[in-house]
Amino acid sequence: MADDSRAIDSLFAAYSGPSNPGASVTVIRAGTVVARRAYGMADLERKVTATPETNYRLASVSKQFTAMCIMLLAKDGKLQLDQPVRSILPELPSAAAAVTIRQLLNHTSGLVDYEDLIPESRVTQLDDSDVLIMLASKDSVYYPAGTAYRYSNSGYVLLGMIVARVSGMMFPQFLQTRVFGPLGMTATVAHVEGSDTVPRRAYGYSPRGGAFENTDQSVTSATLGDGGIYSNVDDMARWDRALTEGTLVGADLMTLATTPPQLPRGAATEYGFGWFIDTYRGEKRWRHTGETSGFRNAILRFPDRRLTIVILTNRSSGEPQAIAERIADRMLFSRP
Repeated sequence: MADDSRAIDSLFAAYSGPSNPGASVTVIRAGTVVARRAYGMADLERKVTATPETNYRLASVSKQFTAMCIMLLAKDGKLQLDQPVRSILPELPSAAAAVTIRQLLNHTSGLVDYEDLIPESRVTQLDDSDVLIMLASKDSVYYPAGTAYRYSNSGYVLLGMIVARVSGMMFPQFLQTRVFGPLGMTATVAHVEGSDTVPRRAYGYSPRGGAFENTDQSVTSATLGDGGIYSNVDDMARWDRALTEGTLVGADLMTLATTPPQLPRGAATEYGFGWFIDTYRGEKRWRHTGETSGFRNAILRFPDRRLTIVILTNRSSGEPQAIAERIADRMLFSRP
C-alpha cells in the first residue's frame, strides 16, 4: 500500500504546493477505501489547503445524480421513461413533441444546446428557468428524437426541472431528501447561491500568464441538473457503495442505466443514464468527467473488478481521467 500511495502521489506532483490549485482523490477496492489523499490548495486567496473533505463543483459528474432522481421517480410510479417530455414541460416547442424522458437521459433527444442560445452580451448567470425559456423559443431540433447521439446539457437541465415538477419539491430538496440524506452524503449539495452554503468549498482557477486566476463562476455556473452539485471524495465513496449495493434502486433499473440504447442504422453511443459505458483494456467501465469554469473531475468504476477511482480538481487544466487511468493500470494490470 505504501508503494501505491507513493505512485499516486507522483501523479499529482503538478497539483501540490502552496501556489497550485489542488486535487482530492479516493480509490475504492472491493468496498474498502485504499487511498484517500489531497494535494495543493482549495482556496489560493485565503491560503486554504485541499483535503479529502474539500468540496468541488462536480460539473457533469452531477449528471449521474440527476439520472438517479429520475430513476427514483420511475420506481415510485410517478413518471414513465418513455413519457413525452412535453407532458411535463409543455413550454417546450412543437419540434420537441416526440422527445421522451429516456432520450434526455441517453443524450438522444436532438434538443438544441442552450449554450448556443446565450446572447454574447449576457453577463448575468442563467438558471434552469432561463434555459427552458431559451429552448421554448427555438422551434427546431438537431435531428429526429432517438435517431442519433449528441451530448446535451440542455437535456439534463430539463431532467432536473422534471424532477421538481413531478415530485413537487425543488430539485436540490429532492436530491437531499431522496439521495444525499439517505446515503449519509452530508457535505454534498446542489448549490444555489444565496440559498445554501458549500462547506469546505474549493474555488476554481485557470492558468493565466504563468500563474492561476480565479475563474470560479461563469454565466452557466448556476444551472443545476447538468452540473450544479458540489461534493467531496468521501461522499463520493458513499455514493459508490450505494451503487454497488443497490441501495436506492434495484438491479433492473441499474441495468437500464448502464446499457446504452440501440440506435437506427448502427449510430454509435456509449451513454446510459448519467454514465458513459465502455471498456478499458478489456474491462467493463462506467465513467464520467466533469469540466466547467475552474474545475475538472473524473470518476471511473470497474464494476466487475470492484475498483472505483474518483479525482476532483479545482483547475481548468490537467487530465484527471488520464491520471485515473494510470491508477487503474497499477491497481488492475500491474500485478498477477
